[in-house]
Amino acid sequence: MTISADHTAPDTTSPQEAPDTALNEAVKKFGITVEDYMLPARHQIQMVDPDGRLKPEGEQGTQPGHEYPVPGDKELLEAYERLVVGRRVNDQNSALVRQGRMAVYPSSHGQEACQVAAALCLNEGDWMFPTYRDAVAVMTRGVDPVQVMTIFRGDWHGGYDPLKYKVGIQCTPLTTQLLHAVGVAHAAKLRGEDTVVLAMCGDGATSEGDFHEALNFAAVFHLPVIFFVQNNKYAISVPLAHQSVAPSLAHKAVGYGMAGERVDGNDVVALLAVLDRAVKLAREGSGPLLVEANTYRMQAHTNADDDTRYRESAEVAEWRAKDPVNRMRTYLTDRGLLDDDGEARIREHAEAVAAQLREGLSEDVPVDPQELFRHVFAVQTPQLKEQSAMLADELARDAAATDSKEAGK
Repeated sequence: MTISADHTAPDTTSPQEAPDTALNEAVKKFGITVEDYMLPARHQIQMVDPDGRLKPEGEQGTQPGHEYPVPGDKELLEAYERLVVGRRVNDQNSALVRQGRMAVYPSSHGQEACQVAAALCLNEGDWMFPTYRDAVAVMTRGVDPVQVMTIFRGDWHGGYDPLKYKVGIQCTPLTTQLLHAVGVAHAAKLRGEDTVVLAMCGDGATSEGDFHEALNFAAVFHLPVIFFVQNNKYAISVPLAHQSVAPSLAHKAVGYGMAGERVDGNDVVALLAVLDRAVKLAREGSGPLLVEANTYRMQAHTNADDDTRYRESAEVAEWRAKDPVNRMRTYLTDRGLLDDDGEARIREHAEAVAAQLREGLSEDVPVDPQELFRHVFAVQTPQLKEQSAMLADELARDAAATDSKEAGK
C-alpha cells in the first residue's frame, strides 16, 4: 500500500519520525526506558482474585510504568450491573436460537467482563469496532438490545446506525474490523478530533494478515487506537498453542513499536483499570496500544459447533471457577457496596432486558424482496435495475394468479 504525502498527520515530522519522538515523550512521565514501556509487565495485571478478594498491591502484577489504581465505586457498581445483564442476555439468546427465533448466536458467556470494560472505558465521542462475539459490548455502549440482535436472526442490515452510536457493525469476516478502526482513527487525527478508537478482536485474529496491517499502520502513523485482544484460548477449534509461541499476545506489540499489556480478562476491576489508562494514554497522544485479556469461551463457538470434539470438560470446569460475575459479586458484597436489595434490582433489570429480547425477536418482520437491490449501490447499476424489474414482474404475476384462483372459488 502506498500512502501519499497528503495522508500524513498534520505535524512537522514525517510519519516515520513521529512515533519514535512521541514514544520518548510518553515514556518520560514514567521514568522508564522505551523498551520497558512497550513490553507488557512481567506478570499479568490482576487486582481481584477468582475468590473475589482484592489482592495486595505488590501482588497485582504492577511495576514502574505499569501501575493501575482501583477504579471508583460508582464505576464498579455500574460494571457489575452490566455484567449481570450481559450474562442474562447471553443465556437468553442461546435459548432463542434453540427456539428458532435467531439463526445463530456467538455467545460471550464467561467473557462478559471484557465486553463490559471495553464499552465503559470509552467516552461518548469515541468509536468501538466489535467482532461477531461482542454483542454485549455493543449493548453496553447504549444500542437497543433488539437492534443489536437483528443481524443474528438473518436480517439484511446490521440493525443499528453506526454513526449514531459510534459503533461499527459487528464483523463476521475475521479481523476486517481492525482496518476499519485504524481508518477511522487516521481520519480523526487528520481532522484534529479528540477521538480514541477501540478495536476488538480474538486470539485467532492475531494470525491474520489484516492484524499485521492494522497494527503496523497504526504505529507508523501514531494513531489513537487500542487493540483489545480477547484471548479466549480457541480460534473456533484451534488452540492458542497451535497459533503462536510468543510469550504472550501482548508481546507482539513491541514488534510494531507500540505498548502492550496483559490483564486477567475475568477480572473486571483490572480490566477497567488497564483500559481506562490505555484510553487516557491514547487520548494524550502516546500512540496505539495493545491490551491482551486472558479469558475463556465457556460455551461452544456458536450453536453450530460441538466443542466436546476439541476440548475436555475438566478444562471448562477449571475456568468456571474463575467466573467474572461471581467474582465481582463477592468483591462488592464483601466491601459493603452491594446488598440483597441492590442485587434484586439488578436481577430485575436483567430480566426486563431478556423479556424485551423475547418480545422483539418474536415479531414477524415484513419482507420486501426489492430490498435485495435497493441498498447495494447509491445509484443502481443497469444490471440491478433489470434484475429488480424481472423480480417485480414475477411477483406481480404470482399475485395475479393467486387473485384469480381465489376469485374462482
